[in-house]
Amino acid sequence: MRDVAIVGVGQSRFGRRNDVNLQELAWEAVREALSDAKLSQKDIQYSVVSNMGLWSAEELPAVVVNEYCGLTPVGSHRVEAACASGSAGVVSAYNMVASGAVDIAMVIGVEKMNESPTDAVVELIGRAGYYLWEFENFGLTFPGYYALHMSAYMSQYGATEEDFCRAAIKAHHYGSLNPKAQFRSEITMEQCLSSKYVAWPIKLYDSSPITDGAAALILAGGEIAGKITDTPVWIRSIGYATGTANLSKRLDFTGLDAARRAADAALRRVGLERRNVGGHFDVAEVHDCFTIAEVMAYEDLGIAERGTGVQLLREGQTYKGGLIPVNLDGGLKAKGHPIGATGVSMIAGLTDQLLQRVQPRERQADIRRGWALAHNVGGTGHYAYVTLLSLSREGGPQ
Repeated sequence: MRDVAIVGVGQSRFGRRNDVNLQELAWEAVREALSDAKLSQKDIQYSVVSNMGLWSAEELPAVVVNEYCGLTPVGSHRVEAACASGSAGVVSAYNMVASGAVDIAMVIGVEKMNESPTDAVVELIGRAGYYLWEFENFGLTFPGYYALHMSAYMSQYGATEEDFCRAAIKAHHYGSLNPKAQFRSEITMEQCLSSKYVAWPIKLYDSSPITDGAAALILAGGEIAGKITDTPVWIRSIGYATGTANLSKRLDFTGLDAARRAADAALRRVGLERRNVGGHFDVAEVHDCFTIAEVMAYEDLGIAERGTGVQLLREGQTYKGGLIPVNLDGGLKAKGHPIGATGVSMIAGLTDQLLQRVQPRERQADIRRGWALAHNVGGTGHYAYVTLLSLSREGGPQ
């Protein structure tokens, strides 16, 4: 298996993108990634499109996107793993390059969620749970699922709604600085606490939005990456796991077992255990579809001990300058959550962070170790991916 590096990244502007169709939105990210790598379409040997697409008019998005972006007759396929589709796409392209099947591959994550009305999107996302039992019989939607997590966490560890609002306030702070974010305004504690309940105790400001957006990565193998760029960012490890679809089979609602197992696998490959993780990485992106999801991510990754994730928020330890800056792009909560693009966007953003080219500089983490971490969850913990990036091709985090 060859080493694999990221040699180009691109992202569209996130939000309600009624100005473009699906393929035009994808092209915004693809064009930027090709420009970043100084490559053309003819250099791409394989393309993976990550897209959930239940709400979109295109039933064959990989074909449509590749044709519009000038990537035919390049080989391609579509990947879906709910909200972790983007990371699943990265794994697929990574394996194509690492195996030697191709030298250069592209991952394109894209979603046009606003092609359907809000109530239809809420229903369709709800179907990504255990459909016949939980959705049809009990009407669970995704806010309802994560409300179970938040209420369990509050009951077991004494956390408050104010604690979770601190995650939302942080997300909107960094989203306000991100020119491509869906929400570019700060919020206050009072605004968060007074926002309407979606599924108690989850409020509107605890929730990520319905988003259109696209992101793209170009991956290259071994020495080829060094010929394309002087600053490759190496994919050093990817851990992945799946969890039960049926919530009645889960014994713990204060974390996600699949995320813990994915983190264990990823960290083990670079010589780390799932404890004191924050001290080994310069910056992280975690899956904050709801504020409780960010807190659980801290603990599932080993950044914080069980039941202490809210303390990181109280102390500001996940802001720039803290123990480990988290979601300096605004995260899913403020940057937006175009499901098929989210995992790709996380890794694109971390690549920019490691290369210290984020603008404005208020969003740029201090890069001292040269390591970054991405955590992407699909469904209600059905899928989990943890991806570790490094400026170095060898050695482990210190």
